[in-house]
Amino acid sequence: MINTLIFDLGNVLINWDPKILYNKLFSSEAETDHFLENICTLDWNEAQDAGRSLKEGTEVLVAQFPQHKEHIEAYYDRWEEMLNGAIEGSVEIFKQLKFSGKYKIYALTNWSAELFPVALQKFEFLSWFDGIVMSGDEGIRKPEAAFFQILFDRYQVKPEDAVFIDDNLRNVEASKKLGLNVILFTSAENLEKELQDLGVL
Repeated sequence: MINTLIFDLGNVLINWDPKILYNKLFSSEAETDHFLENICTLDWNEAQDAGRSLKEGTEVLVAQFPQHKEHIEAYYDRWEEMLNGAIEGSVEIFKQLKFSGKYKIYALTNWSAELFPVALQKFEFLSWFDGIVMSGDEGIRKPEAAFFQILFDRYQVKPEDAVFIDDNLRNVEASKKLGLNVILFTSAENLEKELQDLGVL
């Protein structure tokens, strides 16, 4: 019987998009796309999520692409501009689940430990979780099975009794192999329907 919900944060409960910042810095969307696909990539950002310092991550990239120094440094200097508020429909579902008193609710997130305090200040609902497992603290990230296992062990979660919600197909596929019930997040409306189908809502 499902008694636990596990939420990803970025682009499930919180809008996060580097394009918001870089569309201000470049004159065309094509330039933004090229920069984020080839220089400040998601893979590079995830190394910081997994524990590498923002300073080291920035220095490594500036050494590779010195001609882009200013734009690379802007990634973390102006990181807060990439946050575009809460995904209100998802937060409303979270609130409904939390205050029903029926479920334990956790967050499992790839997030830099240096940046997470910014989110904690901006989003009150982050205080509602029964626990948060963050990659920056643990030195490991999704989709690694050991990262999920940290949450299972720390909070005595049985995968078969839990639903995991994430917007990244890679993470969803990894979690399926661990026996979790999974929802690939595409919208709050879809999330509500899938939770109803699982008998959670």
